[in-house]
Amino acid sequence: MAYTKKKRPYKKEYQQQKARKSEHERRMERQRARRKIDKTGKDANGNGKADKREGKDVSHRKALSKGGKNKHGVTIQSKSKNRSFKRNSSKKLVSETSTRERKKKTKKT
Repeated sequence: MAYTKKKRPYKKEYQQQKARKSEHERRMERQRARRKIDKTGKDANGNGKADKREGKDVSHRKALSKGGKNKHGVTIQSKSKNRSFKRNSSKKLVSETSTRERKKKTKKT
């Protein structure tokens, strides 16, 4: 719903999001990983993002939905590679092996 006649209730939306605890924690974990990479990486053009992360995703070696954390390790991947994991009908992660990796394995054997 677009708020045309009244202000958007940002505080209320944030409280509702925090009530969905696991979603909020995962989002904060992803945000911490991005900030850490941006803080340690070189930023030549000065836009606040590390150059090596421009147009790419920060992926967790062990998926957050499978119990992973930043301490398990993060890598920088292209968006298409990071988002190509097999999912079920409710969009939950089924396999941590991407479609591309599965195709490579079948070609090798």
